[in-house]
Amino acid sequence: MPQSHFLAFQLSPEEIDEFREAFMMFDKDGNGTISTKELGIAMRSLGQNPTEQEILEMITQVDIDGNGQIEFPEFCVMMKRMMKETDSEMIREAFRVFDKDGIIPSNLS
Repeated sequence: MPQSHFLAFQLSPEEIDEFREAFMMFDKDGNGTISTKELGIAMRSLGQNPTEQEILEMITQVDIDGNGQIEFPEFCVMMKRMMKETDSEMIREAFRVFDKDGIIPSNLS
């Protein structure tokens, strides 16, 4: 797939390579798609325990062509979303750790 297809996702070449490597690990049968079964196996191997419904919802959110499976471009969308959610969670956690009294420095003046 041409690199230009990934411009919409704002992915760096390094991210594309990392996502492709992960995609190939998740695509156990090597058919170029990740099924609900393969996604469930992959999620459990990462320490997650999603329900069948959660797996279906994950696929539905990114299944652009509606075939019930995830192709590589769709996988990239899913991974980018997960990265953004993780970044937001990390920022919130940092605030919880460092902001013990609920006061930010600008409130002190």
